[in-house]
Amino acid sequence: MSQARKKAKIAIYWLGACGGCDSAIVDLGGSLLELAEKVEIVLWPAVLDFKYDRIRSLADNELALTIMSGCVRNSEHREMAELLRAKSRLVLACGACACFGGTPGLANLRQKGDIVSWVYGDAPTVVNPEGERPQPTCRVNGAELRLPAFYDHVHALHQVIEVDYYLPGCPPPVDLLLGAISALLSGKLPHRGSTLAPQKPLCDSCPRAASKPARLEIRTIHRCHEVEVDPTDCFLAKGVICLGPATRGGCGGTCLAANTPCRGCFGPVEGVRDAGARFLSSLAALIAPEDDEKLRELLEAIADPAGYGCRFTQPVSILGEQSCADDNEEE
Repeated sequence: MSQARKKAKIAIYWLGACGGCDSAIVDLGGSLLELAEKVEIVLWPAVLDFKYDRIRSLADNELALTIMSGCVRNSEHREMAELLRAKSRLVLACGACACFGGTPGLANLRQKGDIVSWVYGDAPTVVNPEGERPQPTCRVNGAELRLPAFYDHVHALHQVIEVDYYLPGCPPPVDLLLGAISALLSGKLPHRGSTLAPQKPLCDSCPRAASKPARLEIRTIHRCHEVEVDPTDCFLAKGVICLGPATRGGCGGTCLAANTPCRGCFGPVEGVRDAGARFLSSLAALIAPEDDEKLRELLEAIADPAGYGCRFTQPVSILGEQSCADDNEEE
C-alpha cells in the first residue's frame, strides 16, 4: 500500500468526446500495462469505475498529470475541466477536440436553437408529436434531477482552463501519444504551451509530394469520392482538396495511405494563427481559371469551404474563437 502511494497519480478524462482518444490510449497495449505499473490511475471513466468525489477529495496539484480529450459544450464539461485543472500539476489536451474544438466545433456555424429543433423535432427519423424538449430540471420519485446547461458555443479546452501541453490528432497516433505521456511523467519537456508533435507541415513528409508539379495550378475541383486518384499522385494536383500544406505533420499519413486527402486533424503548423484561413488563402492562389465563368464554377465546386478549411479548428479560428466566460448558459 505504501508503494502505491508513492506512484504518480494521473487522470484520463473525456469531455465532449467520441471515445477515440481513449481507444488510442488502450491501443498502447503492452506499453499501457507498463505505464500502469508506474502510475496510479485515479480516474478513467471510459475504462474504470471511479467516482467524482474521489477527485474532489484530492489536494490541489496532487495529480501529476491529467490527459483530457474532447471539447467543452456544456456546464458539466466545464465543471470537470476546472476541477481536474485545480487538482493537476500538468494538463495535456489530447486530440483535435481538446486542442481545437474538433468536428463538434462545426456546430458553431448554427444557432443552438436550430440544433435543438433539428435533433428533437425536424430530423426525418424523429418521432416527437408532443414536441418534447429536454428540461433543465425534472422530478423523479420525489428527487430533483438536473441536466447540464447546453452552451451556445463549442469551446476548445484552453478557452476554458489553462492547458500545459497539446497533442493533436483524431485520434493522436500511438507513437506520439506514448512519447508525450512518457515525457510528461519524466519531466523532459519543452516550454509550457508546446505542441508535442512535429513542427513541419504534412506536405514535407508526404510520399506523394514528388508527383507535385513545380508550378501547381488547379483548373478543376473534385470531391474525393468523385474521382479516383493514383496512390502516388498529389491530391491537389488532381483537383482534390487536401489540407496537407496547412496542417502539422506527425499523424503518420493514415488518411493518405487509405487514398484519402488530409482533413486537417493535426491543426495548424507553428506560428499560423488560423489553419483554415491560411489554407483557403493558399488554395485561392493555386486556382487558375480560364475566365470568370470558370472561376465561378470552381468556387461553387467547393461544396463547404468552412467544413473543408475548419473541419477540426472552427472554435479556435479567427471567426470562431470565443471565451467560455462569454457563453450564455441555459438556466
